[in-house]
Amino acid sequence: MVNLSNRSHFHTLLDAVALQGEHDECPAIIYLETDQAPITISCRDFREAVIAHAAGLQVMGIAPRDLVIIAHTQNLESIYAFWGALWCGAIPSMFPTLTEKLDPDIYLHSMAELARLSGVRAIFTTDEFEPQLAARVSCQVFGSEHLARSVAVANGKLHPSTTERAHAERNAVESKHARSSAHALSAERGRAGRDAFSPNSNEVAFLQHSSGTTGLQKGVALSHEAVLNQVASYSEAIALNDQDVIVSWLPLYHDMGLIAGFILPLVQGVPLVMMSPFDWVAHPALLLHAIDDYRGTLCWLPNFAYNHCARRIRQRDSEGVSLASMRLFINCSEPVRYESHQMFLERFAANGVTNEMLTVSYAMAENTFAVTQTPLGQAARLDVVDRIELEQKRFAQPAAIDHPHAQIRVSCGPAIVNTAVKIIDEAGNTLPDRAVGQVAVQSDCMLREYYKRPDLQPFQEGWYRTGDMGYMADGEVYIVGRLKDLIINAGKNIYPQDIEAIVNTVPGVVPGRAVVFGVADEREGTELIGVVAEVTTDNAQERKHIATQIRNAVAKQSMVTVTYVHLVGERWLIKTSSGKIARAANREKWLAETQR
Repeated sequence: MVNLSNRSHFHTLLDAVALQGEHDECPAIIYLETDQAPITISCRDFREAVIAHAAGLQVMGIAPRDLVIIAHTQNLESIYAFWGALWCGAIPSMFPTLTEKLDPDIYLHSMAELARLSGVRAIFTTDEFEPQLAARVSCQVFGSEHLARSVAVANGKLHPSTTERAHAERNAVESKHARSSAHALSAERGRAGRDAFSPNSNEVAFLQHSSGTTGLQKGVALSHEAVLNQVASYSEAIALNDQDVIVSWLPLYHDMGLIAGFILPLVQGVPLVMMSPFDWVAHPALLLHAIDDYRGTLCWLPNFAYNHCARRIRQRDSEGVSLASMRLFINCSEPVRYESHQMFLERFAANGVTNEMLTVSYAMAENTFAVTQTPLGQAARLDVVDRIELEQKRFAQPAAIDHPHAQIRVSCGPAIVNTAVKIIDEAGNTLPDRAVGQVAVQSDCMLREYYKRPDLQPFQEGWYRTGDMGYMADGEVYIVGRLKDLIINAGKNIYPQDIEAIVNTVPGVVPGRAVVFGVADEREGTELIGVVAEVTTDNAQERKHIATQIRNAVAKQSMVTVTYVHLVGERWLIKTSSGKIARAANREKWLAETQR
């Protein structure tokens, strides 16, 4: 395993434990699907599949330093394609494929912009989506069938076509070490994969694309060195060991899924029990059964998942299921809600969940992944503050739990090793404890650049300004919202996530399907509060009642007056590529519909 003491022995991601020969019989991935038999991939199986796909990519003409986008539905094919690209020296990036939750026009436009700005060599996607995508982008697009055929050709299982021979000849010219078959690569294990392209540790390994609806072209370029530094530091923060088993349903196009639920376990040789995010959303009990069946110990979840599991998993589906093997459930990627932890704890305490298991990490793609982690063996620290002081003075004033304006904030923990965090004001000055400002980060696992975007400079005086608003207290980080989403209403700083959390509790509102934003009002000279929420009813009276309940709940729980409530049907809201509600895009859609 990579750790802080032996970190120098690992040079690139091709040194991953799962790609070595020492643990060939150990499971690398256990892939689960509802109503299907589990698929267990040993480390040997994984390595051979990666080598085979690397050879297949070379047959298709993929050369070292080519940028390739993998936009499949999440499956083993996408996993092998990603690591195969790393093996042959290309730069892979996981991407969502088009689903019913994404706007097709926005998605296709973003993919076209990505291909143009980043010089994408090829996009790998599903056979069904290949023609539609190929018509919009400037690079080659390959479906699953084409990739599978190329892998078969590379392994001598099919005779190559004229096109495939041409691709292989092109690649041979571009890379003197290129191989045309998996057999040749495998025969020289100590040399072949790396000799196909031997990257320096500071070269770009892969890209993570920041979530967005129109900004998908902003690729976070991460070097092998940065990723391995993150793996070493974060593994220490969570006390990763060879008895751990990671269970994940997270999408691989999101930093939490890609790093914590994919790169980290394979680099460290820790078994990964994996399932499709689409399968998990429809059958959330699948996660609990996987933990029970495989004695899972680590699981990362965004905040909404705690609510989703507590509300959607039926009692009969959790009976007899033990979660006592778990060391950590790690809340990450969204503002953490105390109420969500409590709901999850109360619902699954009988299954072995304890408060000490519920930990928190603050993470971002630009830092590879984790910036902070709450201490192990104890519940995440709670900070009770005066909500009015937070809103009006940007100061987290401690308050008693029975204070009329008490608000519970959940700590994200201290910074992990070799990472520093500070809170700054608009001028970049460091703020004292409990003062709310922008979170700035400095570490040895930061991005090198935004890929081929010299117009975007991520660092100022050596620090990355995250765009997140938060404060420090007793050495731990608390996140309160996004700087760009901040609403200033009658002199108060309103964080839309707080209002959305209230709206999502109103009966009739589809959980997790509400967005709050500011609406500039010249007459009032301030920003008014707008709410768009999805509901399942078309009845006018029922909708009127839900709108009234939203206004009353927000006023009662936050003392904020909502001016606009717009109720819409399911799937109206626009989401980002990582599945988050896109506030700016939904605000523009609402303005267009209401002609404001």
